[in-house]
Amino acid sequence: MVDEPLSAGAVARRLGVAVTTLRTWHQRYGLGPSQHVPGHHRRYTPADLARLEIMRKLTAEGVTPAEAARWAKQSPTHAPDVAVRLRAGTGRDGGGQTIPVGRAGPAARGLARAAMRLDSAVIGDTISHALATDGVIATWEGLLRPVLAGIGERYGATAGLIDVEHLMSRCVSEAFAVVARSGRATGPARILLCCADEEQHTLPLEALAAALAEAGVAYRMLGARVPVAALVEAVNRTGPAAVVVWSHTRLTADPGQLSALLAVPRRPLLVLAAGPGWRADTLPAGVVRPVDLAEAVSLALAVRDSLDQSTGVDRA
Repeated sequence: MVDEPLSAGAVARRLGVAVTTLRTWHQRYGLGPSQHVPGHHRRYTPADLARLEIMRKLTAEGVTPAEAARWAKQSPTHAPDVAVRLRAGTGRDGGGQTIPVGRAGPAARGLARAAMRLDSAVIGDTISHALATDGVIATWEGLLRPVLAGIGERYGATAGLIDVEHLMSRCVSEAFAVVARSGRATGPARILLCCADEEQHTLPLEALAAALAEAGVAYRMLGARVPVAALVEAVNRTGPAAVVVWSHTRLTADPGQLSALLAVPRRPLLVLAAGPGWRADTLPAGVVRPVDLAEAVSLALAVRDSLDQSTGVDRA
């Protein structure tokens, strides 16, 4: 029934926002559930939902959250024309500019709206909640990739949203860094992660690092733009069992970098060419191209477990 009080999860699904967004709107702007039954969680009434509908509509139109909340609480009967009036008064174009997220769920749509608002607090809360609830791989595939891809699509079409991309990238990096620092990896760092020479897109590699940390796998991260000579030197010095080389574009996916790894004296057991830059038909024999983050993590785990068996390490 429409008139029945709703839980936060039900309201989030109805509005297409994250539960963390509702929590932020409640804590910062007083747009919380008003029905209270002793011994139970508060529930959202139809009036609460109407105010939140206004809040969602106005923020999606480019109105600041604080201003949208003021209108949501004071003018619920005049919602249809509020956004037009506010844009006319403040010089915002609103523009209907949104971030496409395909078939991704409400959490991704809510994250996309927060990104358009440059609301780093909501972005951070949404990502942190997803990581704690669903883990790194599910968060990357179901929440972050759709939004980041949507930002890239809009940039390709309009050359805009650079500010959105920079803020979003920083928030994602910070969230992954927290996971990486809290990981409980044991044993030597047998996995080496790096970007190809001149490759600057590091977020997918940071996602892999966080997923490995979550799985208890120790690794070394060299980061962006690693020249071939430096990579070879690092491999010879540390003797990793597996090396992951990330390339986002064809411009940075030189197969010669992979061939150099296969020729080092302390050749890794596994060389992974990760990312859309690599073409399967150009990879040297012996190089594996994982299809996604989950497969990259599985391959790394397999290498670690194989070495553990050969050295008699028991992780039970």
